[in-house]
Formats: sequence, structure tokens, C-alpha cells
Amino acid sequence: MPNDVVIAQTTSDNEDLAKSLARGAVESKLAAGVHIDAPITAYYWWEGQIEAAQEWRISYMTTVDRLAALEAWVHERHPYDVPQWITLPVTGGSETYLSWVAEERASG
Repeated sequence: MPNDVVIAQTTSDNEDLAKSLARGAVESKLAAGVHIDAPITAYYWWEGQIEAAQEWRISYMTTVDRLAALEAWVHERHPYDVPQWITLPVTGGSETYLSWVAEERASG
């Protein structure tokens, strides 16, 4: 169902890894589609000091029932000690697009 669609996000400091995490999730049928944002600058606390890094944000379009498997898949392949992993509920959007995401995950 379209209301089961969620967006899950992580980041990578390596563009090739970001592409690998994106393509692999689609090939594994864990996400219907993935977007990689242009490099962003991240500031964060790490081990008692402020760090700055160039990162690529990876956004996975998936469904609630595939979310746990996607999270495990990403964490197995992600080199960060504490990779960002957040999920965003999709509360609306194009019915056609949301149906496509749901149908793609149902066939996986």
C-alpha cells in the first residue's frame, strides 16, 4: 500500500561507496529507488571534538516491511562506526509514484 512507503537515509564520505550502497540496495530488491545527493558538508561531534566532512546523502525509497532488511544490509556494508540511519515517513505524494514504490517492494 502507498501509505507504507518510507524514506531511509544514510551518508558516506566516499562517492563510489555511496553508488555501491545505492545500486546494491536496488539490485537486492530492498529499495525501489535510491537518490544520492551532491556532496554536502557535515559538521558533527565525534570523540569529543567537532568534525567536518564532505559526504553524500543516500535516500532509499522503500516500504515498512523491507525496512529492517534494508537497515541490516546497509550496516553490514557501511564502514562507519556509527553510520547515520534515519527513516522518514511519507505522508503524501503522487499516488502513482507511491504505488510504484509499494509494487516494486512487493515483488522483491
